[in-house]
Formats: sequence, structure tokens, C-alpha cells
Amino acid sequence: MRTLDDLDVAGRRVLVRVDFNVPLKDGRITDDTRIRSALPTLRELREKGAARLLLVSHLGRPKGTPVPEYSLAPVARRLEELLGVPVGFGEDADGEVVLLENIRFEPGETKNDPELAKRLAALADVYVNDAFGTAHRAHASTEGVAHLLPSAAGRLLQREVETINGIMRDPRRPFVAVVGGAKVTDKIGVLTRFLEVADSVLIGGAMAFPFLKAQGHEVGDSLCADEDVEAARGLLGSPKLKLPVDLVLGRAFSADTETQALDGVDVPAGWMGLDIGPRTAAAYGELIAAAGTVCWNGPMGAFELAPFAAGTKAVAEAVAAAPGTTVVGGGDSVAAVVQFGLADRVDHVSTGGGASLELIEGKVLPGVEALS
Repeated sequence: MRTLDDLDVAGRRVLVRVDFNVPLKDGRITDDTRIRSALPTLRELREKGAARLLLVSHLGRPKGTPVPEYSLAPVARRLEELLGVPVGFGEDADGEVVLLENIRFEPGETKNDPELAKRLAALADVYVNDAFGTAHRAHASTEGVAHLLPSAAGRLLQREVETINGIMRDPRRPFVAVVGGAKVTDKIGVLTRFLEVADSVLIGGAMAFPFLKAQGHEVGDSLCADEDVEAARGLLGSPKLKLPVDLVLGRAFSADTETQALDGVDVPAGWMGLDIGPRTAAAYGELIAAAGTVCWNGPMGAFELAPFAAGTKAVAEAVAAAPGTTVVGGGDSVAAVVQFGLADRVDHVSTGGGASLELIEGKVLPGVEALS
């Protein structure tokens, strides 16, 4: 993969694909992590004498048409504050740094339209992709344009790919993978890969219930689809797989619902499992503490609801305190370490949910392959 070390940018216009898909509420950015993550690459390009930076990003899913609430105008203002230099907005703006309007306002973006890729290429002399979160998509601004200009990966994309590939190819042992989330079928490739590479795979969140049901346990009203049970059954034979031994239950998915601790995993009718229990959290914490490498993807329960946050918080604290290499990926896991104030104690917090999962699974990312 070509990097900034392989690209001459002095005196040249640089088209930079960034990932500024940040959360907005009433036109205000509620989390600017992704903007901050792009700053090292943007600063390095300016230090190396780039004549102009033209930044391309998407925001939300406007489906190929301009939608005011998905405008990147608030992002341009925040980027200007963080970068400390004027940031123009829109294709007709002047200045050394310009953020273009939401690329997904263009119907050809997600179709990887060659004409849109040519239009983008005509704006610059070289291309840098620093948007790891979209590297698994073959879009005009992530894959198509990379073939039309001298191109390379920015520092964020480089670090993401090297870190995740590094732990999957040559991890420090023991390698502990922690996997949560909702559906087994969504992560069957990831689970299979972890069971091949890791020494222990710790399961939490709603993902645990198809495994438990496949073992013959009652799951009550817990989230558990039949197709997930069949997928889970095919993985149960591995001794590396670790499942919860106790749970925290709720009557409903609500912060003010009736709750109970269950010392076991057979969920009574009328109840749903919404968090791992304290014995499970402690057992998982011991394995994480002894690990040479930890990769965590997916929460242990409904941590956004206070009564069901303890399991995810305990795992987050164990990962933050672990002496080995720690990597956290996936939107909900990242949100958890941020919520608990632990993000700066993790070695690598990935900015890409789907991209990191596909990289773990061993798939080729179109946005990365185009830079090879």
C-alpha cells in the first residue's frame, strides 16, 4: 500500500478523501473524533508544501440528492477551529484548504460512476485516501478516483490497516477476542476468523443468546433469531469459545424497566437478557488482563441503558488496564470506551466499523486495494 512517504505533494493540489461522517444534533456536532483523526494527515500535507487541500467526505445517507440536514457546512466550521487555518466550503470556495459539499449528494458516488471520478480527479494533481471507515466501499471518491491520479494512503488509513493486519497475522499471545453486538450471522466471518487466530473468543451482548439456545438453554424474550441459532451451532465445538455464565435481565428494553440478576443463563419467559452478569464480567476480565493482544468489537449488553451498562463498563475497564496490545473497533464499542472516559487508554481505537470487520475477516478492501 502506497503511503504519504511515496507521494510528492510539494506545490501540488491534493484531493483528500476524509471520513467526516460525524453525529449531528440540531446542526451541531456532538462528537468530533473523526475530524480530529484526520488532522495529522492534513497537517503533514501542509508541512510538505501542498499547494491546496481539497477535502471530500460523506455525511449520512442522503441517497444521491441534496438534503440540507446532511450538509457538511458545520463540519467546515469545526475543522477550521481544529486546524487553525481558514477552511473554505464548496467547490467554488477559495483558500488553501477547502471542504467540498457532501459527496453523497451526487447520485454517482455510491455507484462508482466513472464520470464523477473524472470530475473529482480534474480538481487535483494527486489523491490521498484517509477515510478508513469507507475503505470497504468501491465508491467514486474512495476507489474510482484512486486510479486516475498518483495516489496514496493517509496516516489514519495506514495506521488502521497496519494495526489490524498486524494483530491478525502476528499477534502477541495469548490473543483474546471479545465479540458482542446483535446478530451472529452479521459477524459469522469475523467469529470464524477469530476462532482460527485467537486463543480465546469471549461472547457477550445479544450475540450470546443464539449460542445459549443452540446449547439447549431457555432464552425467554431475548433477541434470538432462528438463523442465528443455526449459525451459532456450527461454531459451538471450539474450546476457544467462551459464553456468559450469568446475566442481568429486564422485562423490557428500557432504562426504567424491572430488572433481576440471574445466576445462570436460562432466561425465564417474559424476561430478556440485556447484559452479562458480574461472574462473567470477572472471568472475561481475568482473560483480558493476561492477554498479549486484545481485540474488542461489540458491547456486552445494552450499555446505553444505565441498568445494563455494568458488563460493558467492566470489559472496557479491563481492556483499558490490559498490559498487552489493545484494539477496539466497531461503532458501539468505540462509543462505550468514549462514554466511560477510557479511549485514551486503548492502544488503537478504530474509526471504521464495517471496514475493520471486513479487514479482520481477511477480505480485500476496495479503497485499500486501489492504493496497492
